[in-house]
Amino acid sequence: MATAKAKPRKKLRILLMPFFATSHIGPFTDLAFHLVAARPHDVEAAVAVTPANALVVESALARGGASHQATVKVATYPFPSVDGLPPGVENHSTVKATDAWRIDSVAMDEKLMRPGQESLIREHSPDLVITDIHFWWNVDVATDIGVPCVTFHAIGTFPTLAMFNLSAAGAIDAGGGVVTLPGFPPPEIQVPTTELPEMLRRQQMTDGRATGNPVSSAHKRCFGLVVNTFFDLEHRHCEMFVGNGYVKRAYFVGPLSLPSQQVATSAYDSRCIDWLDKKPSKSVVYLCFGSLTHVSEDQLRELALGLEASEKQFLWVIRSETWVPPEGWKETVILAHPAVGVFVTHCGWNSVLETVVAGVPVLTWPMVFEQFITERLVTKVLAIGERLWPEGAGVRSTRSEEHELVPAEAVARALSMFMEPGGAGDAARSRVKELSAKARAAMAERGSSHRDLRRMIDDLMEAGTAVAGPVLSI
Repeated sequence: MATAKAKPRKKLRILLMPFFATSHIGPFTDLAFHLVAARPHDVEAAVAVTPANALVVESALARGGASHQATVKVATYPFPSVDGLPPGVENHSTVKATDAWRIDSVAMDEKLMRPGQESLIREHSPDLVITDIHFWWNVDVATDIGVPCVTFHAIGTFPTLAMFNLSAAGAIDAGGGVVTLPGFPPPEIQVPTTELPEMLRRQQMTDGRATGNPVSSAHKRCFGLVVNTFFDLEHRHCEMFVGNGYVKRAYFVGPLSLPSQQVATSAYDSRCIDWLDKKPSKSVVYLCFGSLTHVSEDQLRELALGLEASEKQFLWVIRSETWVPPEGWKETVILAHPAVGVFVTHCGWNSVLETVVAGVPVLTWPMVFEQFITERLVTKVLAIGERLWPEGAGVRSTRSEEHELVPAEAVARALSMFMEPGGAGDAARSRVKELSAKARAAMAERGSSHRDLRRMIDDLMEAGTAVAGPVLSI
């Protein structure tokens, strides 16, 4: 008698929707791959972007090799017509400095963005939507079609909690002064108001509470939160996420880019690597300010003069208006080289994770958004680096017109002191190498990030559209 064949198990179909920045699209693509790789028979994933950003996804998949390309799909929806933006300019990394605000303006406009995104979600009818919190309305869209929605943060728990707590704490004196991050464990962290993200500097308050904050509301309504971090990096702040009631569940699944370190350098211009191969160990200063930062010509000149005066060998990645290296390549390939002794970084979250993985200490030079807050995690909590421009040396600001020039002599002095044998750089290097080992352990089989990734899939497959109580993996 013939035995009836068992019906194949239905796969969890996931649609991921990142913000219009290479620094977001890369981690979303990595997350999609890891979700499929963790449970290949149970999960399929597609990354949803506008047409011009499809190339960014494809580049990230190609960087991961054939296994990435074979497991993750790309879906597209239209980018709205925006005054002042030429056709095809749909990404922070390709827009001119003077027009960057236009990308932000359209991305945060529900009336402009929701129709195209909602149409795609309904067309694909996924079992789960993973959305960048910039697109908070997708939580409502997913609820309307009866599927869970998870938010994914491309930054760490430390800066995210800082912004949540400051928003909930009440009015901020935007005219000056210093704020202490409320509700944080020791050490006490203070941030000048000029270094706070713009949304906190201009938020409106009613009865001492922030008003008009759909992001916070969306977090509380969604199924859970995924963060590109690992528990041993931010353990105290990971525990606070669910404890503070900001989200129902939290999953810490990074560093998501770690497996991509095996990318072959022959796929890119190898001149930098050839040059590094000829340099002594830990002798080279590596500088890169990410895919979003625009540095003024005056500041570039001071930085160049400072590098020259320091008499240190350096490798400096300067952003072009027309081309940027593939996201993660610069940090993955160059940072890991033994000749690199210090990384001068803007404290973008991807760069922080990459320097931790590579085990390289940093000099910090934050410029925009939450980078000044992340700097405090790097320098005061993790102690894996120091500020390039010492506290009190001048005014720094998330607004370029308020940010004073960092003089050449400050650059030269910081590099010389930090790289001096037996100095602060060596102590920071020892600490970051310990974290590097923990990062690799987190992503390995049965590591904390690997467990959280699988737990997230299990929770979603078991729960369906139901939402259970708080869960936190430690």
